[in-house]
Order: sequence, then C-alpha cells, then structure tokens
Amino acid sequence: MEILEAYDLTGSYRAAADLAGVDHHTVKRYVLLRGKGSDPTRRQQRPKMIDEFMPKIEELVERSGGRIGADRVHEKITAMGFTGTDRTTRRAVAAAKASYQAGHRRVFRPWIAEPGLWMQWDWGDGPKIAGRRTWLWCAWLAWSRYRVVIPVLDKTLPTIATCLDMTLRQLGGAPTYALTDNERTVTTDHIARIPVRNRQIIEIGHHYGLTIRTCLPADPQSKGGSEATVRIAKRDLVPTEVNLRPAYQNFGELEQACTAFTTEVNGKVHRAIRRPPAQALAEERHRLHRLPEAPFTAALGTTRKVAADATISVDAVRYSVPHQLAGTTIWARFHGDELVVTAITEDGAMEATRHQRSTPGNPSIKNEHYPPRPDHDSQRVPKATSAEEAAFLALGPGAAAWLTEAATCGARRIRPKMAEAIQLAKLHGTAEVDRALGTAAIAGRFAENDLISILDHHIGRHIPEPTRASENHSLQPGTSAWSRFGVAPEGDEH
Repeated sequence: MEILEAYDLTGSYRAAADLAGVDHHTVKRYVLLRGKGSDPTRRQQRPKMIDEFMPKIEELVERSGGRIGADRVHEKITAMGFTGTDRTTRRAVAAAKASYQAGHRRVFRPWIAEPGLWMQWDWGDGPKIAGRRTWLWCAWLAWSRYRVVIPVLDKTLPTIATCLDMTLRQLGGAPTYALTDNERTVTTDHIARIPVRNRQIIEIGHHYGLTIRTCLPADPQSKGGSEATVRIAKRDLVPTEVNLRPAYQNFGELEQACTAFTTEVNGKVHRAIRRPPAQALAEERHRLHRLPEAPFTAALGTTRKVAADATISVDAVRYSVPHQLAGTTIWARFHGDELVVTAITEDGAMEATRHQRSTPGNPSIKNEHYPPRPDHDSQRVPKATSAEEAAFLALGPGAAAWLTEAATCGARRIRPKMAEAIQLAKLHGTAEVDRALGTAAIAGRFAENDLISILDHHIGRHIPEPTRASENHSLQPGTSAWSRFGVAPEGDEH
C-alpha cells in the first residue's frame, strides 16, 4: 500500500521507488496488477512438474469418490512418467480432494430437539475385570442432555430390556422415540435399505409406549449425541494412563463408578443449554409418558421363588442370590454357560447375580450373598435372666469373660462362686473384683478360693519379700562331709 500510495502521489515509477525504498520494476509490477483488478500481495503460482498430471489425479479422485490414497495415486502417475517425490503427490491429492469435497459436501439441517421426544442409546467397551470383558450402556435424552451409564456383562436382548427399564425409571418417564444402532438385537435384516425389526424389541417398546428407531448404516452423524456420551464415559471410566484411574477389583466397583459419573455429569452446567441436565430433566419430565407399574419381564427368563435360605432351584441345581431377595420372585435365564438372575427393585429391573452353570448335586453358593455369620463360640454375650445374674454381670467385662470361660470348661459350683464375687465386690470394690475375674478367665482358674488368691495378689496381701542369697547365708550344703573322706572308721583295719 505504501508503494501504490507513493505512485499515486508522484505518478512516476522511479520517484515512487525512491520514496518507498524499492526497485522501480517492483512499483511497475504492483501498479499493473492493480490495474488488472488482481491482488498485488497474492503470491503468483509458478509452473510445477505435477501440473500436467493434475487432470489424471482429479479423475482418480472423482472415480473413487474422494477415497483413494495419495500413495496409490503416486504409483499410477509414476508409471505415467512423473519423476517427482511422493510429498508433491500428497499435496496435489489433498488439493484435489478438497475441491471434490467442496462440490459433494453433505449439508446437515440443524436438529432442534423437542422435549419428551427423543432418547438415544449406544454401547461402549468397558474395562476388563478379572480378565472378563464388560460393556457400558450409554443413554442420552436429547432435549435435556441427561445421561445414564450402566455397566453390563453382555449385550443380549434381556440385558437391553433391563437397561432400558432402569434408564426410563431414572428419567421418570418414557419419550416417544428411542434411536439406536443396527445390531442384531434390534434389526435382524435390511431389505432395500429398510430395516427389519426384531419382534421382541418391538414388544419391549410397546410395553413402555416407545417407538424404536435405528440410524442409517455407517452414518454416525444421525446419532452423534449418544456417540459423544460413549466417548466421555470411556474417557472417564475405563482405566488408562491418561485418567490414572486404578483397575477395578470387582464389578461392584464399576457400578459405583458409573453411578458417581452419572451424578457428576448431570450436575454440571452443559455448554449447549447453559444449565445442568438434571435441572432440565425436571422440566422435561412433564412431557414424558408415564411408565407401567411392572417392568417388561417376558425376556428376562422364567420366574423362581427365592427360598428362606436365599436360594433358587434351576434344573435341579440350587443357586444362591443376595439374602435381601429372600421370599421374593426373581427371573432366571441361561446365557451360554452362565445363569443370569434378574430382580425387580424400586429402581426397576436389575441384574442381581450370575453363576456358572452347575450340575445336580453340586449347588452354587456364594459367600457374598449372605451377611457375616457370627462366631457363636467366641462372640456369645451373656444376658442376665435373674437379679443374681444381673448383679454379677454388672461387675464388668471381666465377670462376663469369667462366666463364659467357666461354663465352657465345665467348672463346678458356678453360682455360689458368682455370689462370692458379688460379696467380695462390696468389700474390695467392683473394679478390683472385675479385674481379678478377668485374670481368672485368662488363666483358666475356676477352683475354690482361686478368685480370693488372685484378688489378694492384686491388692498386695500376703506377698512375702523375695529371698536374696548373700555371703552370710547360702543354700550350698557345705564341704564338712568331705573332711572324713579317705579316713577309715574305728574298728575297720582296711
């Protein structure tokens, strides 16, 4: 601009060059470019070695729909006589693809979600727990951006029914549509690009008043919301070197992590709606359909009544379930070599436990299904049933320990000795007698007068001073007996 301004002022190439400090040929070139309407600052393209091969490159890009690679293009034009490097070819192919995409770019109509209309779900690979693979069910309510993440051990249709019921009950209702991928559990076939639905998934949708829809094959743009939910869940929940999350010891830890993740992401302000999804969900619930009282159970298996010992019988084999389910009805089904037990809780249908398939005569019982069992021998606590027993146990923990140990050893005259301890407590104090009883319990001394002896020892009675040897007194018998050694007695000639 300074060069052109100097030329406009002087009207001479050389004068403008002196003012701008450049060569007068440069002034002339800029003035001529401005006269043609061109940008003087734009760099002119010089002829390149690959220019004569550009028509062929554009043809290859067009024929492949923009999918051909630069290395393949380089092989073809090299055979045609191109002697340049593959770097030059990559630049030319990138320019040709950019031009092709500009004329074939897919234009998306912005999707304005309506409240209570759309929900999406997808699957993500979960962490391995004890060498076993897991998956993450990731659901997303489009309008409020509310997310639900549930860990599972398989992707079968009963598991989908369970996860769908748990998700809808967390949302507080059912939307009109649910969009997902074209897996076999949802779409069994495609005929003329028309998806053929699995009849069981249709029954599940009818139970909740939900219409199941699927995205176009190989078209992730049609369900980008659930894809983003999967990506975020895998980033935060699957242990990697980036998030520094430690490995999960059991499946329960993964369930707790997913619950914490769901609470956290739904409590943060979402960038698109400028408020927490949990707050938006409270407003969207008014547009959701009411859920049925009972979950969909037709796909969960056969019903079983849980016995009082928290077990069920399947094919003449007893399997344990969590003791909280005793007396309730559950659903059991086999998935491969595993028995899957599903229970109905306040939050909907949820998987209760899994067992490896067993055979008759070999019950499958898990210790974690039962509460901790007390050790009746070592943890039994005495309870008074009379005034005398209450008075004795009131002495303290030593009295309770003495009674327990004495009864275990089969000591005689326990009741009179208890009465004696009560009388001694009036004379010497409760603390001293309780201490003596505890010592007797530890030492196993339950005979007559043992308690009095221990009590006297504790309070310092009848304890003589220890005897210490000195030079004046010794226990050595002496050497006087040796003085007559070798001397014959009288009357003995020998």
